[in-house]
Amino acid sequence: MDIIDLRSDTVTQPTEEMRRAMASAEVGDDVYGDDPTVRRLEELAAETLGKKAALFVPTGTMGNQIAIMTHTHRGDEIIAGENAHIVMHEVGAPAVLSGVGVRTIKTPDDILTGPLVEQAIRGKDIHFPVTGMVEVENALSNGTVVPLAAMKEVYHTASYQHGVPVHLDGARIFNAAAALGVRARDIARSADSVMFCVSKGLCAPVGSLLAGREDFIARARKNRKLLGGGMRQSGILAAAGIIAIETMTKRLEEDHDNAKYLARRLAEFSAVTLDLASVQINMVFFTLKRGGMSDGEFVEALAKEGIKINGEEDGQYRFVTHWGVGRRDIDRTVEAMAKLLRRRA
Repeated sequence: MDIIDLRSDTVTQPTEEMRRAMASAEVGDDVYGDDPTVRRLEELAAETLGKKAALFVPTGTMGNQIAIMTHTHRGDEIIAGENAHIVMHEVGAPAVLSGVGVRTIKTPDDILTGPLVEQAIRGKDIHFPVTGMVEVENALSNGTVVPLAAMKEVYHTASYQHGVPVHLDGARIFNAAAALGVRARDIARSADSVMFCVSKGLCAPVGSLLAGREDFIARARKNRKLLGGGMRQSGILAAAGIIAIETMTKRLEEDHDNAKYLARRLAEFSAVTLDLASVQINMVFFTLKRGGMSDGEFVEALAKEGIKINGEEDGQYRFVTHWGVGRRDIDRTVEAMAKLLRRRA
């Protein structure tokens, strides 16, 4: 039985082109700056985002945490949305690794605005921590995208008016760009530093890039070493990252179309509640009346049908489309769910 994996777009397998490139990659010791394939990937990432330099790191979480560590000093405070990835899914790392606090902002749609950031930036008072950084996301963890106007407004408020650097968690920046009909560099323009993943929906097996000014990346490189991220002959991995950027970013609209198709099919169930307008990239969030089944039973029942999903979080399920999921897979998933729900009706 073929497995359909809807848990995340991190489950994608390297393409055959990637495997060939990895097998034949020219490598050196990257900590010494000797790996030509890593250098090529970093140059490509910087050019793609319109930044001066970039740094190859093992994971998106490390990329975000290096950015925080490089922008801030111990005792600083950073600003982020209350559902930001660095708040919800990075294990409290800002406090542990950088010694900074996080001031979270609550909004109905998780989109930060200039006035909200203005209100959150600390004044000059002996009792206050220093606001060291503002963190934004695009695409958001809820599967929606942030309009360029909102990005520009936050950047103008933080960077231009207050001199506070802005870091963009752009793990899925290419999804956001495809959804907005712009280039990734158009989004990245409203941030001093940007992290994006080549292993989320782009099929590379490992890796993320952190981009910014040359002096910022020089300091970030030392912090990568501090965190154990010097990967030596990492050109083998970087080779896949190059193909991820040059080739796989161009097909993301297919995943978005499949997500919208999946959402329309799920919306046919009376037991499913979802907002079609919120399906903007490759993620479908919905609530489900399981007809007496527990969450664990539902996950296990689909697993028996060869369909992998995560359990619900905050009352919602998330299905993610990617290179490994086509229309037939979606139809098979919907049919399996229909069979389960009919049994419990």
